Amino acid sequence: MGQDPISSIIQLFAQFYVFIVVLRFLLQLAKADYYNPIAQAVVKITALPLAPLQRVIPRPGNIDLSPLVLAFLVNLAAWSLILVVKGLSIGGSLVPVLMLSGISVLETVLNIYFYAVIGSVIISWVAPGSYHPGPQLITQLTEPVFGLARKVIPSLGGLDLSPILIFIIIQFALSQLGQLRQLLF
Repeated sequence: MGQDPISSIIQLFAQFYVFIVVLRFLLQLAKADYYNPIAQAVVKITALPLAPLQRVIPRPGNIDLSPLVLAFLVNLAAWSLILVVKGLSIGGSLVPVLMLSGISVLETVLNIYFYAVIGSVIISWVAPGSYHPGPQLITQLTEPVFGLARKVIPSLGGLDLSPILIFIIIQFALSQLGQLRQLLF
């Protein structure tokens, strides 16, 4: 889809909010410190629209899936609104828009981890063990992923290669999602 200014603005605001909602899900999944001021801000920004979904959507285990559903719905609304702005029919494009909304949520998850891993690597060089809420939250978010990667590639003499494996996996997944996105539009 070509980008006109209105579509770009709709997409910008939608992606920003989806980023925050997906971040809430990932922080909860990583069991990050709930009392971290940044985590508290994310919870407050997303609490109102999530409240009705949390009552309806079941929680498998102790995982709240409502942020992912909200992210999907925000993407769905944004893509539908963009189609309306462009004067196109939503009915004929419903399946591609549904798929595109799901792909966008997955891309958001991967992008959050990509930049969080970069941040974690930089923090480990510049300010290891920092007590600032930002680095603490990034470390808490990425540590479960690093743990999984370290099971595949153990550290070599103090050199942790797990970020490289994570970057390769993220880039591969993003390229596959990009190809799927191109097939849709």
